[in-house]
Amino acid sequence: MQTSHIKLRLTVMNFLQFAVWGAYLTSMGRYLASAGFAEHIGSFYAMQGIVSLFMPALMGIVADRWVPAQRLLGICHLLAGGLMFGLYFYTQSSSTLDYGTLFALYTLSVAFYMPTLALSNSVAYTSLEQAGMDLVKSFPPIRVFGTVGFICTMISVSLLGVESTSGQFAVSATIGLIQALYSWTLPHCPTAPKGESKGLVEALGLRAFVLFRQRKMALFFVFSMLLGVSLQITNGFANPFINTFGEIPAYAETFGVKYANILISLSQLSETLCILLIPFALRRFGIKNVMLIAMVAWVLRFGLLGLGDPGSGVWLFLLSMIVYGVAFDFFNVSGSLFVDKETDPSIRSSAQGLFMIMTNGIGATLGSLGAQAVVNHYVYSEHDAHAMLAGWSVSWYIFAAYAAVVALLFALLFRYKGDVAEA
Repeated sequence: MQTSHIKLRLTVMNFLQFAVWGAYLTSMGRYLASAGFAEHIGSFYAMQGIVSLFMPALMGIVADRWVPAQRLLGICHLLAGGLMFGLYFYTQSSSTLDYGTLFALYTLSVAFYMPTLALSNSVAYTSLEQAGMDLVKSFPPIRVFGTVGFICTMISVSLLGVESTSGQFAVSATIGLIQALYSWTLPHCPTAPKGESKGLVEALGLRAFVLFRQRKMALFFVFSMLLGVSLQITNGFANPFINTFGEIPAYAETFGVKYANILISLSQLSETLCILLIPFALRRFGIKNVMLIAMVAWVLRFGLLGLGDPGSGVWLFLLSMIVYGVAFDFFNVSGSLFVDKETDPSIRSSAQGLFMIMTNGIGATLGSLGAQAVVNHYVYSEHDAHAMLAGWSVSWYIFAAYAAVVALLFALLFRYKGDVAEA
């Protein structure tokens, strides 16, 4: 099979993979608020972290032992997309929405979607290796199109006018079903030979818990969890925050209020561009300082949202979107490299799994629930738009203060001499 052909096919796969997610991840909070579930936004985003604790590992075992990865990828997308369509049709057919039904359909959908993030990587790695290509050189340009897909559906949802409606779920479901059909046409990924597949303990990253015996690694994983708290906050609450300005006549017709998703999509564009800065930053500053830069960037991300508005202060929003790329990419990539450098090869995969559990699992779940409690107290306890916006500012400052404390503690407590820059 020609290398250019396989690269194109994997590029399409990655584009669709993240387009499914981009259709609702940053706008679902706005819909939930408009549907009367503003006080439950955090629980929806927390569920992504909860299912990420075990579903990717379970589906990974299935792909290792019984069902080829490309077929399982299709099955998971079929189920996730079907359930997402069920969620959409429920919102359209019911005059009074029940939180339990809405939440159950969403939970089941994301339970099958989240494993596809790892499965799509497995399909890409296996296909590239079978074609004799270098993963380090070949995969990043392919993966970038995943972010492009995410941005495209964010913008599409905004232009279609479904940011504040359940129509975003229909968009996601449609793309998911297309991905399901497309997945079954991808190159075959053989299951592992008998006796070589991962067990549940290894798949869940549990073997790597022995690393907590080392002070350096224990501190790293604790700080990974503490930083992970910040990961989903703006995904869940930035859009409903900006939408609140729409209740103030001076801001109602601003671009940011009318097309909040397009404004927020600049964060993902920044993320794509900041990936290119990582090699330079690592060489110049070292792993620890790059992780610290990411933590400081989270302070700016939240603080700038608290200071800005979609009118004359929109430039502060723009700066917040720009620093998001540094905040998100720098810690995720440098943290992953740190794990790779500091762990024995025999538990390296488990250690990477543990890193993901601490950040995107436990950390993101606690962050979504904690942020919801803060927003409920300062924002949704108010009924006047001006009072709500004041509450939003206080909330963003609290999130910024939290990130600042984490950054300060990290700078003081975490010691790492593995970088040339720190030697």
